[in-house]
Amino acid sequence: MVAVNYSQFREQLKSHMDNVTENYETVIVTRKENKNVVMISEKTYNNMLENMHLMGTKANYDWLMESKAQLQAGKARAHDLIEAEDE
Repeated sequence: MVAVNYSQFREQLKSHMDNVTENYETVIVTRKENKNVVMISEKTYNNMLENMHLMGTKANYDWLMESKAQLQAGKARAHDLIEAEDE
């Protein structure tokens, strides 16, 4: 995570945007009166939204945690994929 003031951010906008998109860096742009802004990549943003959705209900959270526990306990099995036949 990088914190930079507004003036520095503006002077090096392309560099900061490249760092965000290429290195998945988070940039905090500091402003007066603590009206800061956070810049993240679109990919990171979409990932956050997906995680919020998946963890958004207790049922989903419980199911994911049970699946994780089963995987860690060695209860997972690999299966061959079955190709769908063309109709």
